[in-house]
Amino acid sequence: MSKALTFTAIAATAVIGYAVYFDYKRRNSSDFRKALKKRASKQQKLKQKKEAETKQIKLESVKTALIADLQANPIPTDLSEREAFFMEQVATGEQKTKEDPIAAAICFYKALAVYPNPTDILGIYQKTVPEDVYELVVMMIAVYPPASVSNILNKGPAAAAAAAAPAEEDLD
Repeated sequence: MSKALTFTAIAATAVIGYAVYFDYKRRNSSDFRKALKKRASKQQKLKQKKEAETKQIKLESVKTALIADLQANPIPTDLSEREAFFMEQVATGEQKTKEDPIAAAICFYKALAVYPNPTDILGIYQKTVPEDVYELVVMMIAVYPPASVSNILNKGPAAAAAAAAPAEEDLD
């Protein structure tokens, strides 16, 4: 029993001694502080680089999944089919949010592509869809914008507002 107590006391003294030594070096040695800062900045740069690589890999996987799905299951162009397609895609996307976020995001993207006012549906998505799925939908829009979003982006905000406002001939 006394051997275990002695060993524990020696180990505790060594740990406390190292902590005191480390604190003394940190406070009094400028070279030690510089080395700590350099090591911390290297770790920060590595972390940022890894995050950028992860984001790029995620973007590529989302892009390939979206393009493959759009080629296999194209978006309908007929106006009567679009409403049913929208409802089907939203329902499917809601079901898949837990099990497969990429598949759910593809469904929500397709629903957005057929919706007449994409900015409204994006606002609804932001409030109702889980954050990771919403982020994937935004990535998909950035990678391959649907025609309805492309029209808004190409016209610019002034032209989009002008298009939304009725013309004088319409008011007569």
